[in-house]
Parts: sequence; structure tokens; C-alpha cells
Amino acid sequence: MTSATGRSLLELIDGADERGLAAAGLACLDRCLPLLASDGGDALRPVWAAVARGDGVAWGEVVAKALVELDAEGEEGAAGVRAMLATAPPVWTVDALRGWADACSSTALALHGWFDAAGVPDGLVERCRAGDADGAGPLLAGELRRQQAVLESAAHGPTGLRRARELSTEGGRVLRAVVSRRARTA
Repeated sequence: MTSATGRSLLELIDGADERGLAAAGLACLDRCLPLLASDGGDALRPVWAAVARGDGVAWGEVVAKALVELDAEGEEGAAGVRAMLATAPPVWTVDALRGWADACSSTALALHGWFDAAGVPDGLVERCRAGDADGAGPLLAGELRRQQAVLESAAHGPTGLRRARELSTEGGRVLRAVVSRRARTA
């Protein structure tokens, strides 16, 4: 599944600037947050604000604060979400942020795939990231589309970040509903 621009997720990550990469990693984390905290979105607000300002100085400080605030037990998959936040680079550089955004992308797709009824066959997440979403379940396919849309939106600066936050909120609601449904049937 390629994006609206015809580029795979890997190509979008490879071509993103610091702000786009920070937004991409943060959006993955934000969408997966229901696995860690029932209402942890407020902890990420200062991080989103730092991304909107392109404030690399505040970035490390607000990420560290969010990590402390979100240090809690959670649903299945919480360790992956905690790792996304714990590995956020303290420095605002394209190389550090690209590695983090790439890892967050893989983790978020794997977590969404895990909650798909069909599961995730070996190699499917990487194939999806490369542009071949054949066999992806609805949660994995939806997360892939959101990740692509976030990277495309973030390329438009602070205005595009508003759309990235909307996509993260929507994705978080979807995952929260799936987790809730699974808890009721368990």
C-alpha cells in the first residue's frame, strides 16, 4: 500500500526532515498509548508543542518528563509502547530522529497487527512498510495509512501537525475500542 504521493512508508521516513520524523515517531506512540495508559494523552501535549515549534532544545526535556509521567503498567503490548518513549532521542537531529521514527513505525505496526484477528505472518510488517500491504488485516492496514498520512501532513509544517494529531487521536480511539472489546471477551 503506497501513500497518496505514491511513496512507500520507508521512502517517506527516509525523506522526512527533523520535524516530520519527530511527528511520525510521536504519532505512533500517541496512537499506541491506550495500551499503556487509559488517559495518558495529556503527558504528550508538551512533546507535541515542542514538535510544532521545531524546538530541539525543549524536545529532550519534555520527552524525559513524559517518560516519568507514563511509567505505568498497561495492557498487552505496553512494553512496546514504553520502549517507544524510552528510546526517544534526547537530541533533535535528523539521524537520531530517523532511527527512532523507523523503530516506532515498526513497533506500532506490529502492535496493531497483533490485535488484528488475522494476526501478522512473518515479514508482513516490513512488506507493508516497503509498499506491499497484501494480507494486512484492518488494524494493520489502518495504522499503515495513518503513518503515511502523518508523514505527508508533517511535511507542511505546523499546520500539517494539526492533521497528524487528529490522525493520532482517531487511531488511539480505534485501538482503545479494540483493547476494550478484547478485554470484555476474555
